[in-house]
Amino acid sequence: MLIAVIDGQGGGIGKSLVELLKESLGDKHTIIALGTNPLATSLMLKAGADMGASGENAIVVNAPKADIIVGSIGIIAADAMLGEVTPAMARAVAASSAEKVLIPINRCGITVAGVVDEPLPYYINNAVETIKRIVEQDGL
Repeated sequence: MLIAVIDGQGGGIGKSLVELLKESLGDKHTIIALGTNPLATSLMLKAGADMGASGENAIVVNAPKADIIVGSIGIIAADAMLGEVTPAMARAVAASSAEKVLIPINRCGITVAGVVDEPLPYYINNAVETIKRIVEQDGL
């Protein structure tokens, strides 16, 4: 199973996701770090991602190949992350047939009604648990 972790800006969320996914899933699945910038990609690779690439084309090319895509909710919104998410990136992620596990961070100008305000580590852990359930349901 190919799990794409998408992050931008400083890459901290992606780094945490990669670390926890590797810890939870081991090496049975491939984790690809897709950064909107090289810094984010580099941090995710240092955290243990199996491979990585940066920029618009990397996300546009790899989003359709992924089985699961995980990142902040901004990865489906054009111009999110202070403009790092281009319309082509957001379109590629949204159009991908991959299961999308999105972390509800309202710094992207998106507020999800009904989501309780929790600290970021809570949402990151919840995302990893959700991915574990998806993997287990697929018997992988």
